[in-house]
Amino acid sequence: MAGQGIQRREVLRILGTAAAAAQFPGFSKWGFACGHIGNAALQIKPATYSPQFFTTAEYPMVERLADIIIPNDGTPGAKEAGVAEFIDFMVANDRETQYAFRMGLGWLNAHSEQTKGKRFVELTREQQNSLLEPLGFKDKARAGEETGQRFFRMMREYTVTGFYTSEIGYKALDNPALKFYSESPECPHKGDPEHQHLLPQS
Repeated sequence: MAGQGIQRREVLRILGTAAAAAQFPGFSKWGFACGHIGNAALQIKPATYSPQFFTTAEYPMVERLADIIIPNDGTPGAKEAGVAEFIDFMVANDRETQYAFRMGLGWLNAHSEQTKGKRFVELTREQQNSLLEPLGFKDKARAGEETGQRFFRMMREYTVTGFYTSEIGYKALDNPALKFYSESPECPHKGDPEHQHLLPQS
């Protein structure tokens, strides 16, 4: 689900603590993109994740929202990457965002019950999408839903950050500049006369 752009300063702040999140042993799915470097014990993961901040009623909402924002469309999405785990851990360790997330989830549930007659997780995927569209797209925004719009924007920022700092999301970028090499790769232009002055690898 696309929409308003991510605020650079906020993303940089979250990225700065993503590496610290990688040291948390409780993730069952989420793994830092650079997690394969260093202590192999960090790869041993529990079978299930125990939320650190969100309640048993809130956490499924976070999972569903992340899955809607980055769905599995033939390639792994937020659900497979364990993005909800990342979000929960980050919010649990950042008091400045806790109230906003809790209030936003509460608002979304109340809005869902008022307009659809059910709590958010009880709606069909189509109903959930129709409920979220005015919150995620500027051209569909409605007056009186500003709280929901702010919450969904924040949820999207954390989802995108959690996904693209994960092993799965990192691979999805498929950018050669972002790949790790065990040794320096050979020059792909061996026959180029401009490169003949370069010394061969020892």
